[in-house]
Amino acid sequence: MRKFIRSFIGVFSVTSFFLILGVWSIVRPVKNVSETIVFVVPQEKIEFSLSSELEKQQLVRSAFWYDIFSTVRGKNSAVVSGGYRLSSSMTMWQIMEKVIRHPDLVWITVHEGLRKEQIGESLALRLGWNDVQLDEWNSVNDDNSEYKEGVYYPDTYLLPLDETPTQIAKRFVDKFNEKIAPLLSQFAAKDIKWTTGIKIASLIEREAAGPQDMKLISGIIWKRLDIGMKLEIDATMQYTKGKVNGKWWGSIDLSEKQSDSLYNTYKHKGLPPTPISNPGLEAIEAALNPDDTSCIFYLHDADKKIHCAKTYAEHKENIVNYLSY
Repeated sequence: MRKFIRSFIGVFSVTSFFLILGVWSIVRPVKNVSETIVFVVPQEKIEFSLSSELEKQQLVRSAFWYDIFSTVRGKNSAVVSGGYRLSSSMTMWQIMEKVIRHPDLVWITVHEGLRKEQIGESLALRLGWNDVQLDEWNSVNDDNSEYKEGVYYPDTYLLPLDETPTQIAKRFVDKFNEKIAPLLSQFAAKDIKWTTGIKIASLIEREAAGPQDMKLISGIIWKRLDIGMKLEIDATMQYTKGKVNGKWWGSIDLSEKQSDSLYNTYKHKGLPPTPISNPGLEAIEAALNPDDTSCIFYLHDADKKIHCAKTYAEHKENIVNYLSY
């Protein structure tokens, strides 16, 4: 009986110790430092351990106890990818409550070839912008032709929900400047203004069926410019039309090719006044390093394979061969 009592007391003591340790882990912060950090939950969480990462960044005392109490509460699987503003001065309980709510920063991926207004629509949906905020985004840099379009770099961003559209736009432009900085000396060496390069890259991005086409299309655009030929690119007219019937980049009919718009490359020689989309790095590099080609015409068939031609007669043959059904 005495042995049983001693064993019971021993088990009770150990159990009590662990419970006290667990409660202590919950109610006591790791540090009394109020500095806030952004704790990032990645988009792909396959190999991500929330509790281990919290402990590693000294936000909780014990990953073990975090898992125990979050499992009891059924909250561990509810964490959404994004960024959470946390501090070592927060208790484990406070952190647990914070990360099961909506993140302070959200992941947003912007694809190549979109115009600024299209990016704005995507941002408004994810960041919860109202019409006034969307208008603010759309009007950013309207008085600066170099930054009006083409410099809102397509990438994956972790964006704060509480930033203004102007601040968000700066993030995109800063990323663009970061990406283009290594190329500026190459543009200068070839006597190409970076603004010219981005205009051409924006055309390439809209015209190419993929990276495999970009340098050839770049070569054809540069060749047309060099010989004084009109570019005759539909995408420039699509840009000036804007959004029609809820759709961007709609089709162009023959009458619209008579428009006086400076973006009408069927009527005006040279490049449009601004870029027409926001190109990625591959398109920018293609603008800088075009293929040396004798072609001045091109088209894509139904399988998105490109066919180029040296003469208009050859181009008409390609139209019959690849676009006539």
